[in-house]
Amino acid sequence: MTSPKPDGVQSVARALTLLQLLARSDDGHRVSDLAREAGLAVSTTHRLLTTLEHHGFAQFAPEDALWHVGREAFATGAAFARRRNFVAPALPFLRRLRDDTRETANLGILDHDQLVTISQVESREIMRAISPPGGQVPVFCSGMGKAILASWDDAAIAAFANRNGFHPLTRHSHRTLDTALEDIARIRTRGFAIDDEEHVTGLRCVAAVVWSPQGEAACAISVSGLAARLGSERIDTIGAQVRRAADDLTARLGGYAPG
Repeated sequence: MTSPKPDGVQSVARALTLLQLLARSDDGHRVSDLAREAGLAVSTTHRLLTTLEHHGFAQFAPEDALWHVGREAFATGAAFARRRNFVAPALPFLRRLRDDTRETANLGILDHDQLVTISQVESREIMRAISPPGGQVPVFCSGMGKAILASWDDAAIAAFANRNGFHPLTRHSHRTLDTALEDIARIRTRGFAIDDEEHVTGLRCVAAVVWSPQGEAACAISVSGLAARLGSERIDTIGAQVRRAADDLTARLGGYAPG
């Protein structure tokens, strides 16, 4: 088999970089800004964007001269979610959580050692917490990530930390294995995890693990909202609601918690 030409591989890598940049903002990008962020010439950037647009992965809005992610990018991302057969069954439980708590409900998985949100039902509140589906968060900064880690033994968690580090995002984020394991022990005791402004200052998240038919952590469910609304007086109530949703989804999937 003939190896791909280096310049062809380079063009693909550059196009994917532009696609990633487009996906990080809902407001759109000017070609000059994309070129600067990608470290490319404007002419090269425009050529690659035009190719992405031709295939539906980028979209140009002539009224404001801004580039946006295209419909085919959504379709491709949705295929990733569909591969996980718990996404569709989770939606009724996410909607119930949103309605019961009035906050945003999320479904997340571990993928390439990051917590990835793969489904979401947004709060109807004007001020709400949203980490868009497809967004990646360091596991130790995420309620859903910590809920999944709590299903592992301490040795596996230590190996994960040694391999990936902590990548703290706020002053509340974990920075050492000792504090992370203390938090994990509390999660195991109460049955749900708390992201206490560890991902974004001013936001909290309450999460619980969903078990697979093999007795392993398949994914996690969470509720996220403004810290001012998710005060200490609500945490236990919301934690019980999130855990019930996770348990109900586990049952729906035919899963079970080991032990």
